[in-house]
Amino acid sequence: MFPSDEDLLHQIASAQSNALAILYDRYGRLVFSLSLRMVGNTSAAEEITQDVFVQVWNNAATYQPALGKVTTWLTSITRYRSIDLLRRRNVRPDGHMLEDPLEDLVLSGGREELPEVQVEAKTDKQQVRLALADLPEEQRAVLFLAYFQGLSQPEMAAALNQPLGTVKTRVRLGLQKLRRILEDGELTGR
Repeated sequence: MFPSDEDLLHQIASAQSNALAILYDRYGRLVFSLSLRMVGNTSAAEEITQDVFVQVWNNAATYQPALGKVTTWLTSITRYRSIDLLRRRNVRPDGHMLEDPLEDLVLSGGREELPEVQVEAKTDKQQVRLALADLPEEQRAVLFLAYFQGLSQPEMAAALNQPLGTVKTRVRLGLQKLRRILEDGELTGR
């Protein structure tokens, strides 16, 4: 029997390094591929991956299951680490929109042998894709720029040639609507 992700975090919080190794085996590839997509550099993505798992080791006790899945927590840490690195270097990735940015946000590392994990990941990905399709184009565009390109709100405003207030409103409304759609299960997938 495989330990759950939450059990692994409890073990990591108790300084059990073997639990960190298992978690890394499950999600190391996911963290690396997401950071690579964001920063566009293999060595930087490796550095970010290491930083993410060091942060997991140091902060496993702070994880709160009620706020989201372990994968959500890991991808959030990865995203913030990637954005921090880009801002320190004052560099942006290529600037091209990803063909399928959700592709790397599913469980793509280390657990392929568990069919129930594959089914859950595919279902989650499909729900997010449908929820995003239900958003107005303006809201969907700013969420893609923020979450998949790592742009700040002022950078989005400049890229879209829109006032900062407009961008902030679209992000806020888009996130609110996305949350409501996912919680209520009102997916139409226009």
